[in-house]
Amino acid sequence: MPDIRHTPEAPTRTQVLAPGERIDAHRHDDHQIIYAGSGVVAVTTDAGTWFAPGTRAIWVPAGCVHAHRAHGQLALHLLGLPADTNPLGLDAPAVLTVSPLLRELILACTRAPHEETGTPEGSPERRRLRAVLLDQLRASPQQPVQLPTPADPRLAAVCDLLHGDPADARGLAELAAAAGAGERTLSRLFRRELGMTFPQWRTQLRLYHALRMLADGTPVTTVAHRCGWASTSAFIDVFRRALGYTPGTHNRRD
Repeated sequence: MPDIRHTPEAPTRTQVLAPGERIDAHRHDDHQIIYAGSGVVAVTTDAGTWFAPGTRAIWVPAGCVHAHRAHGQLALHLLGLPADTNPLGLDAPAVLTVSPLLRELILACTRAPHEETGTPEGSPERRRLRAVLLDQLRASPQQPVQLPTPADPRLAAVCDLLHGDPADARGLAELAAAAGAGERTLSRLFRRELGMTFPQWRTQLRLYHALRMLADGTPVTTVAHRCGWASTSAFIDVFRRALGYTPGTHNRRD
C-alpha cells in the first residue's frame, strides 16, 4: 500500500485547479471544509465519492484519508478546523447545504486566513467571522450527494457497468443477469452496502456524471441524453430538486 501523505494541519486557503487536476490521497489531524467556488469538486475516500457544486460543501473529519479531483476550472476553498472544533458532531464525510451567507463566510475566511497579526487565529474580526461560520455550519442540513463504494463483487460489477454508461436503461433484473447475480440479492446489497435503493443510487450516479459534464461546458440537452433522462425537462426537474438550481445556470453561479 503506498504511503499516505500526512499534513498535520489542514490548510485554510484558496487554490485553483485545472479541469481533471487531482490532489493525491492525504490526511490531516484537523477537520476540513471543502468548497467549490467554481467548478465541481469530487472528494474520494475508501467509503466512496462525495461531490459538490457551489451550493454544497464537503465535510472531511480529522484523520480521514481523502483525495480531490477537479471537474471544470475549480476554485477550491479549503477551511481547516481544529480537531476539538466539530460543530456538526460528525465523524464521517458529509455533504452540506451552503446558504448564500455561509458561502460568503467561507470565501471571506479562505481569502487571507491569517492576515497580518502573526497568529493562527488572525484578527479579532476574523475570529468573529469564524464564530458566525461555525454557527451557520451547525444549522446546515446534510445532503445525500454521495456515491458509496461497493465491496461485493457482484454489486461492484453492476455499478461499474453504469459508471461506464450512465444512460444504460436496463432494469435491475437485466443488470443482475449480466453480473451473474439474482435481482433480489442485488436489491438487498444496494440497501445493505450502499444505504439506498437501486433507483436512488442510479439517480445519484447520473447527477454525478451530469455535474462533471456541465463543468466541462457540455450543453444541458446533451447532458440529459448522455446521463439517461427521458427528456431535458425531466433532467432539469431532478437536478433542481437535488441541488437547488437549474443545470443551465451551473457555470454562471459565480
